[in-house]
Amino acid sequence: MENNLTPELRFPEFQDEWNKSIIKEIANKITDGTHDTPKATETGIPFLTAIHVRDGFIDFENCYYLPEDVHQKIYARCSPEKDDLLMVNIGAGVATSAKVDADFEFSLKNVALIKPNKSKIDPDFFTQIQRRNSARLRHQISAGGAQPFLSLKEIGNLKLIIPNKKTEQTKIANFLTVIDKRINLLQKKKAELVQYKKGVMQKLFSQTIRFKDENGNDFPDWEEKKLGEIGVFQTSSVDKISNDDEEQVYLVNYMNVYRHENISNSTRGNLQVVTAKENQIKSSNLKKGDILFTPSSETPSDIGHSVVIFEDLENTLFSYHLMRFRPSVKLDLLYSHYFCNIPSVLKQLSSFATGSTRFTISVGNFSKIKVQLPSIDEQIKIAKYLSKIDKSIERLGNQIDNSTKFKQGLLQKMFV
Repeated sequence: MENNLTPELRFPEFQDEWNKSIIKEIANKITDGTHDTPKATETGIPFLTAIHVRDGFIDFENCYYLPEDVHQKIYARCSPEKDDLLMVNIGAGVATSAKVDADFEFSLKNVALIKPNKSKIDPDFFTQIQRRNSARLRHQISAGGAQPFLSLKEIGNLKLIIPNKKTEQTKIANFLTVIDKRINLLQKKKAELVQYKKGVMQKLFSQTIRFKDENGNDFPDWEEKKLGEIGVFQTSSVDKISNDDEEQVYLVNYMNVYRHENISNSTRGNLQVVTAKENQIKSSNLKKGDILFTPSSETPSDIGHSVVIFEDLENTLFSYHLMRFRPSVKLDLLYSHYFCNIPSVLKQLSSFATGSTRFTISVGNFSKIKVQLPSIDEQIKIAKYLSKIDKSIERLGNQIDNSTKFKQGLLQKMFV
């Protein structure tokens, strides 16, 4: 409630109204890094750009490096230290903020640096309130259509409403930091599990490791097959246009597959509704076991995203931006979800892609893709194992989402 300058949710020992301020009133210095583009080196002093500043996190693992002499020229003007706040001030990530926890030197480009006056504001509280304000600020700056930009003067004049007592600032910051640590821990566990899955898939599909059958014996050798030998590819002519003389249908579009969405009869209400002719309904339908592929992208390496259809879909077609693969041999449904999403297959897809501004793969080239097929019983074992990992990843993702929503709810009530 901004009129009386007190938050809705508050620690009971604090009663005073909060104070209106602006960033330059609580900062000792506001500056930014270089506007030039120095040549990066493989080793040296860390060099961060806007892409390395995330919400509450600084990505030093993927940063660039500069020679000592180049770094010192930038550092003389902009010297980030522990407890300073970094804020992206240009580009899509404008207003994204993170606190410096590192105790080593590094340089900046296209990132603003705010040195808080610790006698006036707790650095952790400053970080929390600025992170809370970043989404709204980014929306305001981006509304004009031009490249988003925040000048140092504009940053200095950004409004704040903060507790008068530093003890309240610190208590709020400590409370929210506990939640942040839980979210960060969950994100780390999820990232580690995703990497583990990649490693396991590489070993399973290269046959470096193999499962045994129920009696402890080896499964039969895998067979190499071209996709065209084990199924049929089909294109579609169904577009997003609706006509009065055609039948209404649900349409699976490119982005539904690109985002690997769960496509089923229970979720088809989320799909676009269009119309189609009778012959299109017959030729572009979706049945249990079908695999949909994205046959085009702006880069060859991004072609071939796929989803498996796990049940016959009523009155649901695929669009002309997709390609359907209908197996003619028995494949385990869960296994179908994995066997085309491995490096050896994706590399083939990339090599067959043709184009200049947008790359595509034809039905003929899709049919030439080589895959290794184990017996159906080994397919089931592989799929069950990978599916178990996926469920663990999904559970962690849900925990992250729930914790993030919980914190967002607190931010709305704990700040003015």
